[in-house]
Amino acid sequence: MSDYNPKASTDHRICFVGDSFVQGTSDQLCLGWAGRLIQSAVARRINITHYNLGIRRDTSRDIAARWEAECAARLPADCEQLLVFSFGVNDTSIYEGSLRVPEQESLANCQSILSTATARYKTLMIGPPPMPDASHNRRVAQLDQQFADIAAGLNVPYLSVFEVLRKDEHWLKEAIANDFAHPRQQGYERLAGLVQDWSEWWFK
Repeated sequence: MSDYNPKASTDHRICFVGDSFVQGTSDQLCLGWAGRLIQSAVARRINITHYNLGIRRDTSRDIAARWEAECAARLPADCEQLLVFSFGVNDTSIYEGSLRVPEQESLANCQSILSTATARYKTLMIGPPPMPDASHNRRVAQLDQQFADIAAGLNVPYLSVFEVLRKDEHWLKEAIANDFAHPRQQGYERLAGLVQDWSEWWFK
């Protein structure tokens, strides 16, 4: 369990970095799971500014190339600097007959991103969610476990959400009815709840 105990009076700045699932694509309320977590923190009178740095179709390769500059511009030294990563689904997508990012590159990107981030910021990682496609899910599940191992080796708290959401009544049902990828309001609410209930989440 994290020993971080946020104070309401502290100026907290937090960046959520990742892909369309971080961005909250298809959520009717335009909040996604990240926005819901911040709503909850604000309701607890936490002084917090959040930045959603999720970009649709981004892979770990894309995130590795951009996250440092984007976060440095938003996390000044005179505030509480917090960082949450989530990516991987796009790495495991097949494009023109090949993985968008080869597995070993995905793992190297994750290692590099987390090792650099945790040396500068308080850092968490949320694992990739499931897709409504069995073969894609096998690749996501494998990458999720490998990401978890990398995070553990770096002492970065990691929340795997794959299995819970794979069995959730809303996540895959909403994704199938929507665009065969992204859930809608109830799916994002479920993911936000998983993070909110996690022992490592900062704002209880």
